[in-house]
Amino acid sequence: MAAVATDPMHQVLDQALRSLAGLGGNLVDEANRIGSVLWSPPRVVIVGRLKAGKSTLVNALIGAPVAETAALEATRVVAVYQDGAPSRAEVVDVQGRRYPVTLGREQVTDLPLPAEQIAYLHRWLPSSAIRSITLVDTPGLATLTTENETATRRVLIDGFEQTRTASVDADAAVFLFDSTPRADEVSFLKQLGFTPLNTLGVLSRADGFGEGALGRRDPIEHAATHARVLARQLSDSVATVVPISGLMAQTSRTGALTEADAYAMTTLGRMRPLELIELLESDDPAPLDPRMRDRLLDLVGEYGLINGRAPAGRGAAELNRWLVERSGIAALQHLMHTSLSQFAGLQRASRILGHFDQLAFTHPARDQIRGIAQYARSQPAMRPVALFTDLHRMLDADPASPLVGDLRQLLLGRTPAERLGLPPGLNRGQVQATAAAKLSEAHSQALSTMTSAEDAALVTLIATYTDLAR
Repeated sequence: MAAVATDPMHQVLDQALRSLAGLGGNLVDEANRIGSVLWSPPRVVIVGRLKAGKSTLVNALIGAPVAETAALEATRVVAVYQDGAPSRAEVVDVQGRRYPVTLGREQVTDLPLPAEQIAYLHRWLPSSAIRSITLVDTPGLATLTTENETATRRVLIDGFEQTRTASVDADAAVFLFDSTPRADEVSFLKQLGFTPLNTLGVLSRADGFGEGALGRRDPIEHAATHARVLARQLSDSVATVVPISGLMAQTSRTGALTEADAYAMTTLGRMRPLELIELLESDDPAPLDPRMRDRLLDLVGEYGLINGRAPAGRGAAELNRWLVERSGIAALQHLMHTSLSQFAGLQRASRILGHFDQLAFTHPARDQIRGIAQYARSQPAMRPVALFTDLHRMLDADPASPLVGDLRQLLLGRTPAERLGLPPGLNRGQVQATAAAKLSEAHSQALSTMTSAEDAALVTLIATYTDLAR
């Protein structure tokens, strides 16, 4: 617990852990264990169906081709990617034992144990892109066999508690799907225990959406429009939906593109799209040779090859910038490092307070532990954690309750007016009057609650509206 607290919420939790350790005995080890959770980067799990493009997206987010995308054994296990040097990998079995793994060209292709005996693969590599988050890549859901789904569910939902504690207690999720998610995918996502605020949707393969690269409508623009519709339809599951071309994102972020690639694309500059597609399917794709034709398709796909020829004429760097922009990866990374990380932090803080509650239930020093937890919860810096925890409980107890909308608005707003759902530009008196009205309404609702989750939520709402009314 030598880390320095960088924000008020961390300061409160850090002080609570120091107080816990001050009780002595085995609580010193418990405080250090919980502290390792507090001071480690948030864990973001990547979930979706088999072949949804999860590993390709992980490569793009990390900035290196480390996640295996082929149909090899390594794709059948959960993989945890964490910043760290030297570059190395270990397999953790379902009993928590670790085994070193030999890397070949950054990727893991040979596992020391059968996949069904592996809890997860732990991969460290020096990467500034994952310095503030840890990525958890998962096998596909709902495959022809149940092995991959079982592996994901085992690590993220059902059990092997020592494995969950050691590595894969995730704080947020990125949910990949094609076109429209299936009911079983949404059901699985809900079982992971996240809220919409710490879950992002990704509409994958945006460069082939709709009619594809040769359609009457630009597929990426079409995907962006569809993503906005999906965001509204899935608002009870995800914060928003981002359209992504995983292939173009991976190429742009992993340094795979060369000047020779850009030059080869410029030689196709005068061809019409249909002529270009015919050439790409030809045994003699002049002016390209078959090897270069296949390489370009692997790097940028049909959409990139057709639409990226103009920026390619200005060199590989300009083409790469175009790929970043069109792929959508920059927008996704921004969301992951801002709002998703923010709410992941709240989920983690809520889980840490849950650890205190568990100790208070089982440990002889329960009264002191309970007092530490109650004091931490009473601090103003912990109010967002209380709101987030209540939102989580209300989504389980009664997702249709109007309290869900109130809690969500208070968490999403950046100013007092926004937190109350008001337009910008209102004066202080108008904001206070709205808060007072909300406070009165909450007091009225508290007289006829139906669940303990509603009771707790109204206590937090009353305290929050009281602060805003002042």
